Amino acid sequence: MDKEQELWKVFSVRLRKILMSMNIEFERLQEIRLRVWEPLLIIYDNREFFVGEDGKLSTCMNEIYTVTPEDIRNTLDFISRYSLYAYEDEIRQGFITIQGGHRVGIAGKVVMEDGGIKTIRHIAFLNIRLSHQVKGCGIELLPLVVNEGEVKHTLIISPPRCGKTTLLRDLIRLLSDGTQTQPGVTVGVVDERSEIGACYQGIPQNDLGKRTDILDCCPKAYGMLMLIRSMSPVVVAVDEIGSREDIEAIEYVINAGCSILATVHGNSIEDIRNKPVLRKLVEERIFERYVVLNNKGGIGHIERIFDAQGNSL
Repeated sequence: MDKEQELWKVFSVRLRKILMSMNIEFERLQEIRLRVWEPLLIIYDNREFFVGEDGKLSTCMNEIYTVTPEDIRNTLDFISRYSLYAYEDEIRQGFITIQGGHRVGIAGKVVMEDGGIKTIRHIAFLNIRLSHQVKGCGIELLPLVVNEGEVKHTLIISPPRCGKTTLLRDLIRLLSDGTQTQPGVTVGVVDERSEIGACYQGIPQNDLGKRTDILDCCPKAYGMLMLIRSMSPVVVAVDEIGSREDIEAIEYVINAGCSILATVHGNSIEDIRNKPVLRKLVEERIFERYVVLNNKGGIGHIERIFDAQGNSL
């Protein structure tokens, strides 16, 4: 069964029929959103569309399909194979990773216990974020990240839906497998939200290379320290840094002699400088490469690349 058919089978029978009727290119489909008594909605090629019962896409509210509680309930049954309780640990974090590496975000009534989230009940909102691996998208960037065999500390800055995780994923693969001019190195990945490797039952659904070790569903700050102490990586990679603990862990990684690859939400270096927690990264020149993305040239399109001093490369 191909990746497209694997995805459709997790939806309720009614939704499956509608989604399979859409006249789209599967690789350009990014999100499918289900909300009880609200329109069926997709993000396709960075644009939002409503979906009709016949599978036709529209930007207005005419002839749309309205998601029912039964659609949500049946879809959850298929996702969990009728054993939702077996996914309590993932539900507690707000998502379930399914076969193919796709991530199903979950929202509903949050149940608290001892100051922490115990589970989510009465689930009424699902966001299926599709995992698409674009092999080769990091080739252009690789010579600027690696200099004389040394992997430079690199921060990828990107607005949402511009391909920062996709680009990071391919850089990890290229560094791990090596190229004709660059030998492969050991890479440690902290995949807090299962988006980089997209592990399903412990097995990465995306190709991160033959020398890559993954800590799945592990908080970034803890994971970076764990990898340094246990897996001896040459490079450590994390997605979407932002907390003070993340910054402290990055400093630990660098002081341990490892290279760091990371991503962050933003539009520019100045954007990062204006965020109190992240300002230190720029002011102390912790990163040696800044890669700024935009969505003007497709997923992972590089707008500009800067060195530690802010000079354009």
